[in-house]
Amino acid sequence: MIVSPLKFPVSTESPIPATSATVTRDIRRAAISAQGVEMSFQTGDKTYTVLKGIDLEIERGQVQLLMGPSGSGKTTLLSILAGLLTPTSGRVHLLGEELGRMSRKALARFRLDRIGFIFQGFNLFPSLTASENVEVALNLKGIRGRTARNAAREMLEQVGLGDKAKQYPRDLSGGQKQRVAIARALVSHPEIVMADEPTAALDSQSGHEVTALLRRLAKEEGVTVLMVTHDPRIIDIADRITYLEDGQIKVPEANRFSRTL
Repeated sequence: MIVSPLKFPVSTESPIPATSATVTRDIRRAAISAQGVEMSFQTGDKTYTVLKGIDLEIERGQVQLLMGPSGSGKTTLLSILAGLLTPTSGRVHLLGEELGRMSRKALARFRLDRIGFIFQGFNLFPSLTASENVEVALNLKGIRGRTARNAAREMLEQVGLGDKAKQYPRDLSGGQKQRVAIARALVSHPEIVMADEPTAALDSQSGHEVTALLRRLAKEEGVTVLMVTHDPRIIDIADRITYLEDGQIKVPEANRFSRTL
C-alpha cells in the first residue's frame, strides 16, 4: 500500500548538508551519528535494499522525528541506530561510541545503560502494576527493593500518574499506559530515548499530551529523543524532522520549528 507523503511546514532556513567532513568532525559531539548507512535483505535469489546511503547527525538534547510513508525504512533505521540491527554497510556512533566495534555483550550493556525505548504497543506487563512496570527497568540494572520502588513512584509523579501507581494496565487509558511506558523509559536516566510510533494507538489529545510531556521531561534531563512517527499532529514538539522515502532522506534534516512550551 502506498501512502502519500505527509505535509508539514518547511523551515525557511537554508538547508545544511550533512557532508562527510561535518559528520566526521561532529561524531564526539553528536548523540547519534550515521555515516553511509545501507541495509539490504536477501529473500531467495532477490536482494531488497531498504536504506540507501543514510547520513544523519542528531545533537545531544534534541528531539528528532523520522517521518515518511509506510515502507520507507523508518523503523529499520531506528533499529540500526539503536544497535538492534547491523547495517549492510556504513557506521553508527552513539554518544561517541562506534556500535560496529562492540561485542554483542558490550552492545547489550550499552543499550541497557544508556538508551530508553518506548513502543507503539506500550509493552506493559499486564500482571504488574504501573509502579512495578516502571521498576522492571531498574531491576534489569540491578536496582531493586525500596530504592527501585521509590524511584518508580517519583517518576510516575513526574508524568502525572502518581495516583495510578497501584493500578494495572487494564485499568488505565491508552494515554495513561503510554505515560507509564515513558516513565519506564526515563526512570534509569538514559542519555538517548528511542520511540517507535508512540502515538499510533492514541487519540489526538492523548498523543499530543504524551509527546509534549516526553519533550519537557527529556529537555529537563538533557536527553536526546529520536522518534519514528506518521503523526503530523506532533511536529511542533520537534527540533528537527527528517523525512524518509524509498530508503533515502528526502527533506533536509536541518529543518527546524520554533515553539513555546
